[in-house]
Amino acid sequence: MHASHLTEQRFPEVVTFGESMALLIAEGGKGLEYANTLTPSFGGAESNVAIGLARLGHTSGWCGRLGDDPFGHRVIKAIRGEGVDVSRAQLTAEAPTGLMIRENVAGKSSVYYYRKLSAASRMRPEHLDEAYIAGAKILHVTGITPALSDSCAETAAAAMDLAKRHGVKVSFDPNLRLKLWDLEAARKVLLPLAMKADYFLPGLDELKLLYETESLEEILSRLNELPGVSVIKGGKDETYLFEHGKLTPVPYYKVDHVIDTVGAGDGFCAGFLSGLLRGYPLEEAVRLGNLIGSQVIQAVGDWEGLPSAAEIDRLLSGVGHVER
Repeated sequence: MHASHLTEQRFPEVVTFGESMALLIAEGGKGLEYANTLTPSFGGAESNVAIGLARLGHTSGWCGRLGDDPFGHRVIKAIRGEGVDVSRAQLTAEAPTGLMIRENVAGKSSVYYYRKLSAASRMRPEHLDEAYIAGAKILHVTGITPALSDSCAETAAAAMDLAKRHGVKVSFDPNLRLKLWDLEAARKVLLPLAMKADYFLPGLDELKLLYETESLEEILSRLNELPGVSVIKGGKDETYLFEHGKLTPVPYYKVDHVIDTVGAGDGFCAGFLSGLLRGYPLEEAVRLGNLIGSQVIQAVGDWEGLPSAAEIDRLLSGVGHVER
């Protein structure tokens, strides 16, 4: 094998970073107040996307900071176990791993976060590995990371700038979490980050909040000012691809049973980025994103329902009806 080939192989195709938290799920349909068992798992928008890509046969890397505690070790092992490169993730004794606890009562899911002052919230630009980002084809960032702290917001912007400097495409899902910051603060940070993205992946509801308007026309005129391509999730029965002023609706895949919508957006991102890596035209990449999202909502959990490449190939070669 040529040395040049080895260097090409050294870094993952997609690099992402952010906070992955330990997750405890109250079992038996009882609320946390009455549940006797909590099942451990983990979740984080960026690691969900990295896992989705790994399952689809791509190389992906997740970097972040976790506490050097049992939860941190558990999370890093689990992400590694899904085939994601975690060589740049760090365990630190300076702060604990973030924790979220989920209950599902009468069909309604609630999440409680214990992430203030977590290890991830202490991320700083100097924690980034420039060569690692430079070696990727795509850097995927979400708006959750900059919501964690000022230093995390600086880190997200710095990562995007590094990617741009090295000709790496930037994918940005604003993932607006109003439990983490207020809308005014979010706007100030997320809108400038959208300007740095080659692929901006917001939900329609998020855009209405960020741009303070209900009008699709107004939203599109704002998106038209961005340098990249926009993909608007969460339309009525369709996702919208918006490129050079042209809006293309891409229909959803209908499923019979929606079990858990958590992680659907991350599944979409993984599918869309997989489409880009496979060299699909943009519309087909969006279609693949829709298909992966439709699989995720048929399983409980943040990332558990993410399909393998073989499952997707089976679905794509089958009829339009998606059945698992």
